[in-house]
Amino acid sequence: MGPIWQFIDSSSVGGAERHVATLADSLRRHGFTAAVLLLADHGANPWLQQLEAAGIPYRLLDGRFGSLRTALKSERPMLLHTHGYKAGILGRLAARLGGVPVVSTFHSGERGPYPVGAYEFIDDWTSFLGGRIAVSPRIRDRLPFNAHVIPSYVRTATVAPDAELPLLVGFVGRLSIEKGPDLFCRMAAASRTDPALADVAWHVWGDGPMRRELESEFGTSVVFHGVATDMDAVWPRVGVLAMPSRFEGVPLAALEAAAHGIPVLASAVGGLPTVVADGRTGWLFDPGDIAAALAGLRQWRSAVTQSSARLRHDCWTKAREDFSEARWLPEVLAVYRRIAPLNV
Repeated sequence: MGPIWQFIDSSSVGGAERHVATLADSLRRHGFTAAVLLLADHGANPWLQQLEAAGIPYRLLDGRFGSLRTALKSERPMLLHTHGYKAGILGRLAARLGGVPVVSTFHSGERGPYPVGAYEFIDDWTSFLGGRIAVSPRIRDRLPFNAHVIPSYVRTATVAPDAELPLLVGFVGRLSIEKGPDLFCRMAAASRTDPALADVAWHVWGDGPMRRELESEFGTSVVFHGVATDMDAVWPRVGVLAMPSRFEGVPLAALEAAAHGIPVLASAVGGLPTVVADGRTGWLFDPGDIAAALAGLRQWRSAVTQSSARLRHDCWTKAREDFSEARWLPEVLAVYRRIAPLNV
C-alpha cells in the first residue's frame, strides 16, 4: 500500500502546520509511510526548514487541481488527510474522483470574513465526501455533519521540567486579529505602570498582517522576533504563554507550552478552557478584558516566586494526561481504519 499523505496549503508556520508535522512524525515512528503534501509553492516558508530538520519528507505541487489528481493517480496513497479549507475542498474532490480514501481535520474555531468565510462554508458542506475530525467540540458542533473530536496533541518528556521559569511573557502565533496580538501589546504597555510586573519582559514569535503596525506602536514595550524556525530553542526562554485570542480551536502552541512545563494565560474562548486548568496550569480571563488578564499575570508572578517547580509539574502533567500522543494517535488511526485498510 502507498503512503499516508498529510495535505495542506501552507505559506508559513502555524498551529495547523505544527499539528501536521507532529502527526506525520507519529505515523512514521509507528511504522507507517507518511509524508506532507503541499498544494503550492508560496516561496520562502520557514515550516519547510522545520520539516527537513525533523526528517519528515514533503512534496510541493504547483497549485493546480490537475496536478493533485495526477499525483493521487500515479502514487495511489493509502489515504489522504486534508487540513484547511483549500486542501479540504480540492483534496476531497480529487480523492473521491481517484478512489482514494480521504479524511479531513477542521482546525478553525470561527469562520473568517468574506471571501475566506465563503470557502470555509463550502469546506464544511462538502465534508460528507470523507471522514471528519474536529479539534474541539465547538468546531464539531459547527459542522453540518457528525465529526470525531480529536484535539491536537504533543509529545511530552518522560519527566517534568524543573528549571526556574523565566520572567518573560511570550506570544507565539500568527499576528492576525483572531489571535489578539494587539491585546497582547496593550497588556505589555499597561504592565509598565504595574510595580508587580516591572521586571517582566514581553516577546512575540510570529508574523502576520498586523506586525508592521504593532511593531511601530509597541516596539519599545515588546520585542518582535518574527517566525521561529526552531521552537525547541524558544520554549526554555518563556515563563508564561499569553493567548488573548478572540476565537480559537485548541491551539497547539498552548499544548506545546504545557508540555514544556509553561503555564498559559488565555482568554476563555474555543478549546482553551480544556487546556488551561484555571489557577493550576494557567489563568483564564474574558476575551478582551485586559485588567483581568493582568490580574492573572500577577498571580503567575507570585506563583513563580513561591514554587516554579510545582507550576511546571502541573502543566507537564496536564499535557501528558490529556493531550499526549499515546492518548490521541490511536483515535486518529481508528478514524483512518473506518474508511481505509491500514497496513504497516
